[in-house]
Amino acid sequence: MGRKNYLIDGVSCAGKTTVCTELQRRGYHAIHGDRELAYSGDLQTGKPVDASSAEPGAWIWDVAKVRALVADHMHQISFFCGGSRNSARFVELFDAVFVLEVDLATLNQRLAARPADEWGGTAEAGAAFARFQHATKDGFAPNAIQIDATAPLASVVDTILAQINHD
Repeated sequence: MGRKNYLIDGVSCAGKTTVCTELQRRGYHAIHGDRELAYSGDLQTGKPVDASSAEPGAWIWDVAKVRALVADHMHQISFFCGGSRNSARFVELFDAVFVLEVDLATLNQRLAARPADEWGGTAEAGAAFARFQHATKDGFAPNAIQIDATAPLASVVDTILAQINHD
């Protein structure tokens, strides 16, 4: 959707949705990936999986839709905000990737405050995966720009915008 496209990633509760909403408030084209692109699917095939099945799928993005949005140059800049277990299949489409970083204490505090019905599965499973991903950095682009997401929201967004203005 943009001539320049940026991915904003991070563990659950790092602030991806909040940053996306703030970017939109500031007039930027920003896509809530978890709301507009994501679904429970098979990580290998991309086929949807019923979240209530015995073998629930992974939280993935529709790769064809991501490619189509990136190819549409209607906007000068587009931000794609959210987490996806299949991001390796489309990460090369982005001009830069930002990973919102939080320390473990902040992550635990945010996880405890998050409503249980916001998870794709159980709150416990979501929290366990967020802590695993926090510890291992599993699934994040190795060349991602780290952003301290414990800072105030305005500062986090200003830092991202400062980085893209250096492109």
